[in-house]
Amino acid sequence: MQEEEYNPRIAMGKTTKILRRSIHTFLQHYQHFTSVVALIAFPFSVSVLISQAIVPSTSSLFPTIHNRLQSLFDAAGFPPSSQFFTIFTQKLSQTISSSILSLPFTLTFLLITKASIIQALNFHKNPSFSSALSLYPSILITHLCNSLLILSANATVFSLLFIAFNFLEGFGFSDSPKTLLFLSASGAVLYSIVLANALIICNMALVLSGTEKSGGYLTILKACLVIRGRTSTALFLALPVSLGLAAIEALFQYRVVRAYHFEGKLGSSMVLEGVFIAYLYSILVVLDTVVSFMFFKSCKTSSWVEYSDEESGGYTNLKTALKEVS
Repeated sequence: MQEEEYNPRIAMGKTTKILRRSIHTFLQHYQHFTSVVALIAFPFSVSVLISQAIVPSTSSLFPTIHNRLQSLFDAAGFPPSSQFFTIFTQKLSQTISSSILSLPFTLTFLLITKASIIQALNFHKNPSFSSALSLYPSILITHLCNSLLILSANATVFSLLFIAFNFLEGFGFSDSPKTLLFLSASGAVLYSIVLANALIICNMALVLSGTEKSGGYLTILKACLVIRGRTSTALFLALPVSLGLAAIEALFQYRVVRAYHFEGKLGSSMVLEGVFIAYLYSILVVLDTVVSFMFFKSCKTSSWVEYSDEESGGYTNLKTALKEVS
């Protein structure tokens, strides 16, 4: 394991260095990233912001998913009196509903945006639309595999919580409020850590797909090898962008959704403000991909995978060479 895993100062120092490089690279391609690429990402940003606004109030999808999850958690033996699971079920239902509504835009505009950015950074020139589309199939396949990885991560955490709560119930501790509070807090921390690591692997896998023009589960495996020993740096890098996206989502809720519910109609100034906020969201989506690519470059200067299928048993040898930039 890398030394940075034991020293937060090293991880923070590398994070700052990568962020500076990412911003410098973003400014080098400022015109391309803020015009062509940001406009490609704009429909995705609009779909995310609008879906989060309409899911709790007007969408029939949210109560259906919420009731299904609630029934699933009740059948698994999770305590219905736990405030943690009440809030968690509601937020998870909103996330799933919003993801489903914005799925067509994610599979098209978002992935094409990432392909265009990776193509521009990998070849140090602004790519044509057709050259960016050449990366789309591999990125799409990897994105679908990433979805299965995130689903598996959620299922793993839920299974562990199911075992823990049933273990407490078997020993008669399920009626203790302090025990339930401790286990719920521990479950929240565990879920956050597992999901954060899964998302980091997914982002790295998408970058690998674009640079190597290959997709699938093998790309996810290689992404795990690339970030091995560098998890702290990856988490520090993901934090500012995630906070920025969350802040823009909150700004949209406050400035547009709240104003719409208050006035009861959609004015021109409200539309212009919503368009501007969605454009800011697109810029951060672009910057997030730039940061992921620069993190990939800082982690790995030579990576190769060799397959050798032996005639006797079809054995596959996986060899990797990882070298960190000094």
